[in-house]
Formats: sequence, structure tokens, C-alpha cells
Amino acid sequence: MGASLSATIVTYRTPRAVLERALGSLAAALARAREDGLARAVSVFIVDNTPGGSPEVAQAMRAWPQGCGDIRILAGHGNLGYGRANNLVLPHLESDAHLVMNPDVELEADALHAALHALRGDPQIGLVAPAVYGEDGRLQFLCRRYPSVWVLYLRGFAPAFLRRRFAAALADYEMRDVIGEGVLRGVPLASGCFMLARTALFVRLGGFDPRFFMYFEDYDLSLRIGREAAVAYVPQARIVHHGGDAARKGLRHIAWFVRSAWRFFARHGWRIA
Repeated sequence: MGASLSATIVTYRTPRAVLERALGSLAAALARAREDGLARAVSVFIVDNTPGGSPEVAQAMRAWPQGCGDIRILAGHGNLGYGRANNLVLPHLESDAHLVMNPDVELEADALHAALHALRGDPQIGLVAPAVYGEDGRLQFLCRRYPSVWVLYLRGFAPAFLRRRFAAALADYEMRDVIGEGVLRGVPLASGCFMLARTALFVRLGGFDPRFFMYFEDYDLSLRIGREAAVAYVPQARIVHHGGDAARKGLRHIAWFVRSAWRFFARHGWRIA
């Protein structure tokens, strides 16, 4: 019998078409996983951080096929930040595996099939990270090694000529030397745009640390899960990521990024260069 699955999608003024695309791809991936008995009961939670709630979320739910599984909206709490919003579902989780995904991602049809297969095949895996592609079809290398302050500056804010000069440091951070076609266990840091975790472990750890409003809550969770289980990169689980890049989202996002980076290093250890 397949695993019971839950999923959380946190929205904030998310356009209807974006959420419809995410829900449609999730439904298709669930159908594929069910074909081979890897998934059964499904519960989807849309946590709407839009102040006052967004009517577009309710409209987008029409993209969820009837009979595909339970789906509900949690709204009216305002903008709690990414981690705290995801944690709202913790008391409701009774699944075997829990998926955290962004509304700006699109799952390929085999994504959940591959991720659930990896969890079922290796009991030591506690968290699955997918292969993430951009809209241009290029792999984004979102599995990372522990960063330094310098490499975060290079990655997010440095001019292009400086990034080219220190390309080797960026490639090492992005694990380009070991990311390939095979499953890679022992990934230090995974991206929160798609995380498939064993629910019991996710709940026992308390989900995301609510002190991170946005950014680095996924890195913090990866490290905490990695102390008890393997974080695995599964390249057969493919998704398309339509978002990212805090530096191009304005000063508010840059401030959140810097504050969260400080909190991350203060908790897990500073590395300057």
C-alpha cells in the first residue's frame, strides 16, 4: 500500500494562474504516483498569508480535480512569514510523507513518483530534494554546501565580473562536482521550494524555525534533519521553479535575506570566507 501524503503551499498575493499551475501539476504528479501504488490518501493545505485572504486562492482551487484528495485553505492570519505559515498545519498532519512546495513551482509528472520511491526504498532518507530547473530549462543547482558570508555575497549581490572571477567558489557551494544523474545522499542544504519529508520527523522537529521570517528557514531545517536522517538529492524528481533571486525583489527582500543570514550563522556557526 502506498504512502499517505500531505502537502502545504504557502501563498502571498499569489496570482490565480500561478497557483492553478502549481495545483494542476501536483494533481498530475499524484495521479502518476498512485498508478504504481506509491501514494494513497492525500491532504493539501493552502496557507494564504495575504492580509484578509485572497479571493484568487479560492478561485484557483478549481484547478484541483474532484476526487484527487482533500484540499483546504487556512487564511485570515496575515503574513506570518514562510516558516510560521507552514507550521500552521503541524497539528493536522497524519500522513506518512509531507510535501512543502512553493506556489511558483511546477512538478513534472514523475516528480512525486521518484521522490516517494526514494523514501520507500531507503528508510535512512528523511528528506528528498528534487532536481530544480528554471524556465530556461537549465538546472539551478539548489542543493548546497554550508555557505560562507563571502559566497552568499557572490551568489546574491556581486557584479557579474566578480562572480566569474570566483566561479570555482560558487561551483563548490552549489555542489556542481557531485550533482549528477544518481541519487546523492548526505546533501547539507536543500531548497524550501520543494521538500518531501517523512512527516513524523518533520513534526517531531517542530517544522521550520519560526524565527526565520523568510529565507534560510529551509537551510536551518536541512541541517536539523541531517543530524537524524539523510537529506537526499533525487534527480529523477524534476520540477520547474519560476521564482527565486532575493536581490532582484527589492530592498525589503534584501533586508529579510540579510537578517535571516545573520540568524542562520549565529545559530549554526560563522564562516566568513
